[in-house]
Amino acid sequence: MAPSLEAVRPIALAEIEQARRRIAPTIIHTPLVRLELGPGYPDIRLKLENLQPTNAYKLRGAANAVAMLAESERKPGVWTISAGNAGQGVAYAARRAGVPCTVVVIETAPASKIERMKALGAKLVPVPYDVAWKALDERAFPGVDGTFIHPFDDHNFIAGHGTMGLEILEDAPDAAAVIAGIGGGGLITGVASAIKAHKPEIRIWGAEPQTAAPAALSFSAGSAQVFADWKPSFVDGAGGQSVFPRMWERMKPLVDGSIVVSLEQIEHAMRLMAEKVRIIAEGAGALPLAAALTGNAGQGPIVAIVSGGNLDLKKFCEILEATAS
Repeated sequence: MAPSLEAVRPIALAEIEQARRRIAPTIIHTPLVRLELGPGYPDIRLKLENLQPTNAYKLRGAANAVAMLAESERKPGVWTISAGNAGQGVAYAARRAGVPCTVVVIETAPASKIERMKALGAKLVPVPYDVAWKALDERAFPGVDGTFIHPFDDHNFIAGHGTMGLEILEDAPDAAAVIAGIGGGGLITGVASAIKAHKPEIRIWGAEPQTAAPAALSFSAGSAQVFADWKPSFVDGAGGQSVFPRMWERMKPLVDGSIVVSLEQIEHAMRLMAEKVRIIAEGAGALPLAAALTGNAGQGPIVAIVSGGNLDLKKFCEILEATAS
């Protein structure tokens, strides 16, 4: 049975600004670079969150969430559920705080993410995807103790992600749209909370793979939906089996919709970044660029959030080779 939770409330701009000061010693203000594609393409800038210390944006939320815990909550250790990036973020923040960390990890997570979590001192409990998704909803897992940090439905976690929105406003004040991959919805909610507070005219778009697009389905239906045809893919950091009702409540006032792209379009975006800007992006990190290239978010300027770069190099090389033609 899920524990009693506080009601969903908007992420206040003041909370995001406080989070920025709080996590400044842990995260970096990541670069925002223009992707030069020539005439006929949208004006796209890449927000390179793959350059964070854990090579993924989740460190922002994890650092803020762990820092906001009371000493009595931190002392027994922390745990989370993850396909890898949130696990790395929480493990990194826990190590800095000097407390143990356990990650209930999806067993198909890339080896690079598994090894990084181990190197950060996390105890890993591998489980199938369905089991992990159920545990995310229940916020409990048998035999795992400590304070649970939800990897997306956590107010302080989301406020940490909002700090990225502040950076985007500073580095791309002319942005017309921002695109973020949607997994659980924490990233896009945090970024949108910061951006809409300053410039409500900027459009905020999600991006999902066609194999796992419950947010697009939810925006179409006007309510939180389950994606019945969910299939696993190399895009392990985005595309859930459903949109949690609490996350729908957070997203619906802030997000303009979700753009669905094929796995082939994502692979093309991964190759394009490697060729044009020498950037290694995982599948979820390439989602926003793939969405921007469809033209559905307009001609820009568009900021595409490269959420992470944690994938096995062998898989990355296979994708580059497969898209060479």
